[in-house]
Amino acid sequence: MNDTNPLSLVTPGTLTLGASDFDARPMTYVEGDQRLGYEPDVARALCAYLGLTPVWINLPMAKFYSALHDRRCDGVWFNQAVTPARCAHSQFTQPYGLFDEAVIVRADSSIQTAEDLAGLKLGGLADSTNLELGRAFEGAELVPFPGSDQVLPEMLAALRAGEIDALVDDELVLITAAEADPSLRLAFTVETRHPFAIALHPDSNALLMALNQGLDALVADGTLESLWQQWIPWRPFPLTPAAL
Repeated sequence: MNDTNPLSLVTPGTLTLGASDFDARPMTYVEGDQRLGYEPDVARALCAYLGLTPVWINLPMAKFYSALHDRRCDGVWFNQAVTPARCAHSQFTQPYGLFDEAVIVRADSSIQTAEDLAGLKLGGLADSTNLELGRAFEGAELVPFPGSDQVLPEMLAALRAGEIDALVDDELVLITAAEADPSLRLAFTVETRHPFAIALHPDSNALLMALNQGLDALVADGTLESLWQQWIPWRPFPLTPAAL
């Protein structure tokens, strides 16, 4: 390990993070030249603790892990649930939150429950925990969307246009989408409690240790809970020092 770059970062002193620029508030969104939301604020707090500067690069979601493995970024920090499939090729920090999933529909839809999806088209991000959940909805016809850098707006546009009957995604982003568009409504939530974490290269062990130490400190001093309350005030903060 190079003493001048002990964390083996792509750029010494900078934490380069793969993300997408589309609007996924309250988790993350771009306004002007600023990246805002819960995830970017946690990233800034974590980097301040470690003496690093965060820099985000915009990537299609389908390219997140190839960019990570090619060392074009130090980590992927964009709504990444920790799953066995992802752990087979990458390693993850401890979580910075636990999150549920939900289904959104057009406001005039009669869909209220998972049973109502039988025989209907259910959209979701390809190769995601969301679409995996959709497989549990008996009789639903799954419509996978490739992970472009505008996949959420594309899926919502398909829902509005009637190309799909419902969309399954992370609850927080769907709550925001429904609040912003009266033609849509949240049909139901599934309490999956997926841990979200920072994805790292499998060889980034020193960086993993440093990020976990920083996340521990941000939980212990209340910083993480404060940021959660700022961006996600309708949900109780799910983490405690003892749980990490």
